[in-house]
Amino acid sequence: MTETTEPLLAVKQLSVRYGGIQALSSINLAVLPGEVVALIGANGAGKSTTLRAISRLIDVADGSIIYDGADITRARPHQIVRAGIAHSPEGRRILARQTVQDNLRLGAYTRRDRKQIAADMDAQYGLFPRLAERRKQIAGTLSGGEQQMLAIARALMSRPRLLLLDEPSLGLAPLITAEIFTIIDNLHAEGVTILLVEQNARLALAHADRGYVLEAGSITFSGPASALIDDERVRQAYLG
Repeated sequence: MTETTEPLLAVKQLSVRYGGIQALSSINLAVLPGEVVALIGANGAGKSTTLRAISRLIDVADGSIIYDGADITRARPHQIVRAGIAHSPEGRRILARQTVQDNLRLGAYTRRDRKQIAADMDAQYGLFPRLAERRKQIAGTLSGGEQQMLAIARALMSRPRLLLLDEPSLGLAPLITAEIFTIIDNLHAEGVTILLVEQNARLALAHADRGYVLEAGSITFSGPASALIDDERVRQAYLG
């Protein structure tokens, strides 16, 4: 984590509605440069909605999203990517009929620096050796863990300053989950800023600097990850 107190991302009084349903109610959260921040909560609490609002995949009813000092509340999704935010979505959403290599190329669709794109593809193969072995393989034939690695690698191809990770362990065996979180730790060590949504609250907090607890669309607890792990209310509700 860096020493600066200026957040790279600040979500202020953010509300989202789906028709007559209030999905998020005036939530506030911040992510400092170089941090991993975990957003935890029960299914349906609004965690994925928060990430989708930040990446501008859904409309915001009220509030603002400030990224690197600029208001991006009404930006278009492609502008969000160009600004330096990448979203690895729940369910991976890879292009199943394209090769691993093509998926990675498409992750860099906003870029024009071809030589550096090629270098970054090699860097992803270094970070994810399994993908290097399968670069010509059709992505839909990969295992669940390999597809998750591809989803993260594809997001990194846009060279993000902020990576939004939605449920990276969903449906994966414990050994593969451990491998994915080792990669997250490596990205953290390299200074990538991450906002992490994860169903396994204990695992998420164990790999985060700070955390927020989302309940029924509202932030109910926040603080250092170590403090949330030790908080009796959080332990009873989410940590077992």
